[in-house]
Amino acid sequence: MQHDTIYAIGEALIDFIPQESGCDFSQVTAFSPALGGAPVNVCGAVAKLGGRSQMITQVGDDPFGHKILREMGEAGIGTAHVFVTQEANTCLAFVSLAADGNRTFSFYRNPSADMLLAPERIHPEWFQDAYALHFCSVSLGDTPMKEAHEKAILYARQSGALISFDPNLRFPLWPDREALYRRVWEFIPQADILKISDEELAFLTGSEEIHEVLPKLWQGNVKMILYTCGSRGAWAFTPRSSVWAGARTVHAVDTTGAGDAFAGAVLYCLQQEGVGETELPLLSSAKLRHYLEFANRYCALSVQKKGAIPSYPTQEDMEGESLFAGR
Repeated sequence: MQHDTIYAIGEALIDFIPQESGCDFSQVTAFSPALGGAPVNVCGAVAKLGGRSQMITQVGDDPFGHKILREMGEAGIGTAHVFVTQEANTCLAFVSLAADGNRTFSFYRNPSADMLLAPERIHPEWFQDAYALHFCSVSLGDTPMKEAHEKAILYARQSGALISFDPNLRFPLWPDREALYRRVWEFIPQADILKISDEELAFLTGSEEIHEVLPKLWQGNVKMILYTCGSRGAWAFTPRSSVWAGARTVHAVDTTGAGDAFAGAVLYCLQQEGVGETELPLLSSAKLRHYLEFANRYCALSVQKKGAIPSYPTQEDMEGESLFAGR
């Protein structure tokens, strides 16, 4: 069987996008519901580009859960492993947007349906076609969903899939920062690909200089580190190469899901080129730069529109810019 599907596991939720930007929650007069959740967004970016993706999660048997299922299907995301439960409601996240498009969040999730996904529901045969499994830290609290992640990572690796981890830190969801820190470092060594943003580096490493802490990040299975710096661009590191690619200057309307767009675009590039566990640490600087430039352009188009998946470009939108145009 061909290993061509990018899986993600974790939260699926409704982002409530504010009608106004440049103000805090108290000044927002209306919100619009939109499909969200970082793992879902990564699947959405892959699907928008024409790749195959599958989401592993659980939603509530409520109007928001049914909306998520419907919109994932419309976005081309596989939903065969999305469960529906009456034990809890679907997670909601209200967003406020600063003038520069950056966000703050308020979550309704105590618990939410995704947190209760039992590890017994994860099966090894799901991953027979898996190219990669992507996950974040939002769903790694002390809930059944954490154990579901551990099962999925085990089965995906056994099938030969790459493991991709974006900590995607959300401090309000944790009882204290130390618990989040310990949990992220528990999972970093399990990843082949580690994506960290400039806003997260100091918390996770104690330094704001990526080159100082690379030795600390080369843990366990890590073979590639993606370090994103928002509007400035991104780094890619392997044990033998380091590459920087700048980003275009654009007017950012909404950065919701931009990091997920970046991760999805890079995973799509790697999958299209058939880069496996053996090839990943051996990628040339030229290849790494191409992947970064593609992902940066993808994000630049995304942040000029509101929302996450609805703002993501398709392969047609990228035509003329795409490394894989015509493929």
